[in-house]
Amino acid sequence: MSCRCSVPAGLPFAMSQTPNPPSETGARTQPETVTADEQFPHGKVVEIRPLENQGERHPVVALCASAGGLEALERFFQYMPPDSGLAFVVVMHLDPDGKDMLPDVLARFTPMPVQRAEDGLKVKPNHVYCIPPDRDMSILHGTLLLLPPTQPRGRRMPIDYFLQSLAKDSRERAVCIIFSGAGSDGTIGLKMVMENFGMVMVQEPDSAAFDSMPRSALNTEFVDQVLLPEQMPAVLLDYVRRPLLAARPEPEDPDSTTRPAHALQKIFMLIRNKTGHDFSFYKRNTVFRRIERRMNSHQIKEFTHYVRYLQENPQEVEQLFKELLIGVTKFFRDQEAYDSLKQHLVPLLQRKPADSTIRVWAPGCSTGEEAYSLVMVLQECLDQVAPNKYLKIQLFATDINQEGVDFARNGLYSENIAGDVSAERLQRFFTKADASYQIRKEVRDVVVFAVHNLNKDAPFTKLDLLVCRNLLIYLSSELQRNLIPVFHYALNPNGLLFLGPSENLTGFQELFTPLDIKWKISQRNNVPYSLARIVNFPFTLARQAAAATTSASMHTPARKDSTFALMVQKLLLGTYAPPSVVINVKGEILYVNGRTGKYLEPAPGMSGMNVLEMAREELRFEISGAVHRATQQRQDVVVEAAKLRTDRGHELVRLTVKYLPQPEALAGLLLVVFEDVPTPRRRPRAGKTDVLRDNAVEALERELQYTKQRLQNTIEEMESSLEELKSTNEELQSANEELQSTNEEAMTNKEEMQSLNEELMTLNMQYLSKTEELSQAANDMKNLLDATGIATIFLDNDMVVKRFTASVGRIIPLQPTDVGRPITHFASKLRYENLEPDVRRVLDRLVPTHANIQTTTGEWYDMHILPYRTLDNYINGAVITFTDITALKELERRTQQSTAMAESVVQAVREPLVVLDAELRVVSLSQAFADMFGIDSAQGRGQLLADLGDGAWKDGRLTDQLQELARTQQAFDNLDVKAEFPRLGRQLLRFYGRSIQLDGHPSSHLLLGISEMPAAQ
Repeated sequence: MSCRCSVPAGLPFAMSQTPNPPSETGARTQPETVTADEQFPHGKVVEIRPLENQGERHPVVALCASAGGLEALERFFQYMPPDSGLAFVVVMHLDPDGKDMLPDVLARFTPMPVQRAEDGLKVKPNHVYCIPPDRDMSILHGTLLLLPPTQPRGRRMPIDYFLQSLAKDSRERAVCIIFSGAGSDGTIGLKMVMENFGMVMVQEPDSAAFDSMPRSALNTEFVDQVLLPEQMPAVLLDYVRRPLLAARPEPEDPDSTTRPAHALQKIFMLIRNKTGHDFSFYKRNTVFRRIERRMNSHQIKEFTHYVRYLQENPQEVEQLFKELLIGVTKFFRDQEAYDSLKQHLVPLLQRKPADSTIRVWAPGCSTGEEAYSLVMVLQECLDQVAPNKYLKIQLFATDINQEGVDFARNGLYSENIAGDVSAERLQRFFTKADASYQIRKEVRDVVVFAVHNLNKDAPFTKLDLLVCRNLLIYLSSELQRNLIPVFHYALNPNGLLFLGPSENLTGFQELFTPLDIKWKISQRNNVPYSLARIVNFPFTLARQAAAATTSASMHTPARKDSTFALMVQKLLLGTYAPPSVVINVKGEILYVNGRTGKYLEPAPGMSGMNVLEMAREELRFEISGAVHRATQQRQDVVVEAAKLRTDRGHELVRLTVKYLPQPEALAGLLLVVFEDVPTPRRRPRAGKTDVLRDNAVEALERELQYTKQRLQNTIEEMESSLEELKSTNEELQSANEELQSTNEEAMTNKEEMQSLNEELMTLNMQYLSKTEELSQAANDMKNLLDATGIATIFLDNDMVVKRFTASVGRIIPLQPTDVGRPITHFASKLRYENLEPDVRRVLDRLVPTHANIQTTTGEWYDMHILPYRTLDNYINGAVITFTDITALKELERRTQQSTAMAESVVQAVREPLVVLDAELRVVSLSQAFADMFGIDSAQGRGQLLADLGDGAWKDGRLTDQLQELARTQQAFDNLDVKAEFPRLGRQLLRFYGRSIQLDGHPSSHLLLGISEMPAAQ
């Protein structure tokens, strides 16, 4: 097993004889040097430099243990110096009703102060804190917080609970150590520590008293070191003192091939050649940290040396590939986010027609927890909004990690998921299997898992919900800008996009409407967007014409769809007669009505048909402001008396911008209408001075009014300028769309077929997996039926043989080639003529029947005929089973012979005798016995011996002796019993007993006789 040790970038650890790393503010600190002269088992003296001067940025070590953990903690603290500069938090499974003695016990192992954690206690270096019983503990800004447990006893996971908060609070300063313990607590938490670039150590399982927790941690493959407890302190101290790779200065030569940037590209190339996946679009900081973890595990300090190591060791490329795939997930991550999603899913599901399919895509599904969480949420929403209409769920869960996809497809998770999944959901959607939970088959069948590269493969389309949480944060900003339009393309109108809390839609706000800003739930706007605007995106969909949406693209200068033109003309004739244009929110003209040359003119240069560019100078700012207000307020805006300079002088124009909410084809567009307003008559001319003064005042008033409007427009435009500037680069690419307009429809069909082909390939892989499962189930069923030895025949509703077991050949000579022939075509060895009528009666009445049948060879069978019911309670034939009861029949025959022989013997002798069965019931009695005690022979048969003669035979010694005879077959003589008999009075009788044998073998019958009757005592 390989051990890895990482040094995350940015960790504020001090080191002897190395430059001090900069703090977050950029200033360098000068920590005090303290030497601890303590000899460690590895034979070296470790110099410890505590971190008191670095504020609260000291490492926090979580010591996690359960059963058998005290011994491991003792061995750990014996080798840990008291002035290491580390803070230790011990998290164990404690009895909630027992006395808390953990701090007193640990105090004997270490000279460091040991105390029970308290609510609001600040964590300090060189201190040990212990979790109290019956409390969940978390950490926030270095302060311990205690909470009452929310899970019932037996399902609590205090280690996972604390590690998840520690990972978020301390990040790269977090250290997780898993010691001995039972169960799997800590498995989810250590993944969170690893995700935040912390360190994970695990006790060697063979040295643990209980190895369940260590082995469960090792199965995650997120463990840096596997050591004995006494070895951990030295490795931990060496880890915190190790120099940071990120702090090394780069070579001065800018063209040097040893620079990390060049080496990183070579690493990407090696990974792509080995796995086919390109990580060059991932964020560099994240990639650097993952690579540093692998370099530190091999004690490699130079990137160029690590590139050489990758070339010489192909298996290391695989390990690095797994390291870069951050597979940290859990069920219902951010429960509040899923609660908010349910609220927004309800209206979406209510609008879905009956018998339709809800299509969902979850890229980056990792090991499947998020995908199954979505299925549970969707099913609960369907129960709420559509109990009487059928809606099918189809969820595509994809990832580039084949191992993760295979794990998710099996749906088998450890029992510690009980901390994230409610008891109701566990009961409804899971099946308990030993120490794990299995997703029910009906839930697994809803999800289609497949290997899919979001970077180069075509997306799934026509989606109602797309969930991509905590994936974009690991991708570069360029790839994020390319993916958001793809998500918009893949979703149906009004479909939902669910992102992670740290992800956003910067630059594409026009494509989505935020529904929940905190949890990043957005609704797709019905705004067309051309995928041709995506640059440098690998898959074909982005390189070719504006596939599915450009037929209605917001950037297309004109529409040639006659239906669209008719709708526009109908709307104009019903509302306005003046000249007008239909534009989108960007101002691009989609349709022109009437003569607009008076108000618009072609703009100089290579500009397009944009109303803001074509408007005459006097109207440009009024149109811009009105369009902006109409778009923001989604209502009509009217600008009265806008001045327009013409050849005849100044004229007034009424400018109206109407927002179009319907019909659906025009929704979101704007109608700009130009109306001439009569110019008011001028007053009679006054003197020349008055005229000049009036003209000047009028000009100043116009300029003031114009300035006010410009100022208002500027303020409004400045409010949205930040978002518009972010999309300027994308808008520059729209010039290419005119050249692609003739090929749009063909490209749309091609891309849709490509997407459908991807889905078919995915479904084919799923069906192949299901076929393998069915083959395995068929093999198991065949071996099970053969192992039972019960002859079984499966018939359909026409009594045609579908399947049979090998044991049937002893009764009916069937061969494998006889499948498909009616059962009535075969002769059997049964002495039974009603087999066919019985089968037809079962098929007609659905009532099982059975009978004991003998064959011509003397064998006996118990025949059962039952209807064949499918899982959905559909009758699809009958099942005939033959159980061999020859031995039972032989035993029955021998019993009858024994009874008849005993009866004949008893009736032949003149002595008082009685024959009993194993339960001491009277089988037969002689006439002498009946006459002696006044018992009716017919009525006495079948009664217990103790009930004869009004209880006169209730003698303990006699009963015990008879029971001993039945058990051991040992005869007895001269048993004297004194009792009060109804006819004889009180008498002393002497009995003897024998076991009746048949054909030399003991039977179950006993013979009780009276040898003599002494005189009454």
